[in-house]
Amino acid sequence: MAQSQLNPYINFKDNAREAFMFYQTVLGGTLSLNTFGEFHASDDPTEQDKIMHAMLTLDSGEAIMGADTPNSMEFREPWGFSISLTGDNADELRGYFEKLGDGGVILMPMEKQVWGDEFGMVKDRFGVAWMVNISQS
Repeated sequence: MAQSQLNPYINFKDNAREAFMFYQTVLGGTLSLNTFGEFHASDDPTEQDKIMHAMLTLDSGEAIMGADTPNSMEFREPWGFSISLTGDNADELRGYFEKLGDGGVILMPMEKQVWGDEFGMVKDRFGVAWMVNISQS
């Protein structure tokens, strides 16, 4: 039977390549980057090297995708959502939180919460919000 996947797709303003290279250093995985020029998708010479499609596939099979916003479209700063990283590997998740916070803003430090887990929120240097939850046994 065919299977579907749910993947976040993030729009950036001219820095998708930098963002996805950063996310790969944080999360690992395999990164694929394709430009507007490669697909002949824009006649605008300033867009040829911009990212038309990025895909970071994690070792777990999950993926984050994104692109630079074309000049013909309005870019809006991401808001109203977060990407959530959850699990019970405390060292790995704390590492993600620390690396994502490098150059970003800690919105809520990693702390034990009323539901028993350790949880924190960070907005990375690209304006993307992340929630990290470490499940307790």
